[in-house]
Amino acid sequence: MYLRPSTLQDALHMLADTRATILAGGTDVFPALAERQLTGAVLDISGLNEIRGIQAQGAYFELGARTTWSELLAAPLPRGFDGLKAAAREIGSVQIQNQATIAGNLCNASPAADGVAALLALDAEVVLASCAGSRTLPLAVFILGNRKTARRPDELLTAIRVPRKLENAVSTFLKLGARRYLVISIVMVAANLVVDAGGIIQEALLCVGSCSPAALRLPSLERDLIGKAVRPGIGRIVKPKHLAHLSPIDDIRATAEYRRDAARILAERALEDCARKVLAP
Repeated sequence: MYLRPSTLQDALHMLADTRATILAGGTDVFPALAERQLTGAVLDISGLNEIRGIQAQGAYFELGARTTWSELLAAPLPRGFDGLKAAAREIGSVQIQNQATIAGNLCNASPAADGVAALLALDAEVVLASCAGSRTLPLAVFILGNRKTARRPDELLTAIRVPRKLENAVSTFLKLGARRYLVISIVMVAANLVVDAGGIIQEALLCVGSCSPAALRLPSLERDLIGKAVRPGIGRIVKPKHLAHLSPIDDIRATAEYRRDAARILAERALEDCARKVLAP
């Protein structure tokens, strides 16, 4: 059964009745099938323009679920989104970025999803809608692990919200892979620093991806950065203890030991990159 609603309400009613597989850009759904056929009901939401686009709403920037990564890259967003835009450039090829949606990247919940780490470092939350109403969850609560989320079968992720308090943060995203383009990350780090006029860190958000079943923030490092002056050498504050809660694995791309060491080095470089941006004339 193939369903293609033109309104959000129609989509929610169809989802409630069928518990269909949701299809947006299709860049994760179809490759995951390999040589198998897609079975059961399919809910194609590519016609839902009401959940597409980016807008500032009160205390949040709201990113519509159907917004593509190319659309995010083209949007005139403040510097706090620089890290997210850098992550967007790493998501597959330009052709993939033209088709893949922000929400699809989150719902796929890959530990190596570039968008997840960048949005966690923006303290993002997701809006889930169903016929019964809507609810909002922090992104860190929504993603439960490798390919697992808190979305119920009758729910559709309709929006991602980023607090406007981070819109002028100094932001960066760094990724380590085996080659320059079209690569699944070995490690990634996203960082956002809220800095006052005197160059003192008021809030720090750092996230590491590809080193656990889900991307994880670095809360002890974030706490240790509060009140510190942003200047060259700030990366030296990063210690192994700040990454002790990560659980990297050995796989074809890297060993767990290599990933843990690389995560520390990338966290240092991310902080140094933020310092350069703060001190740039």
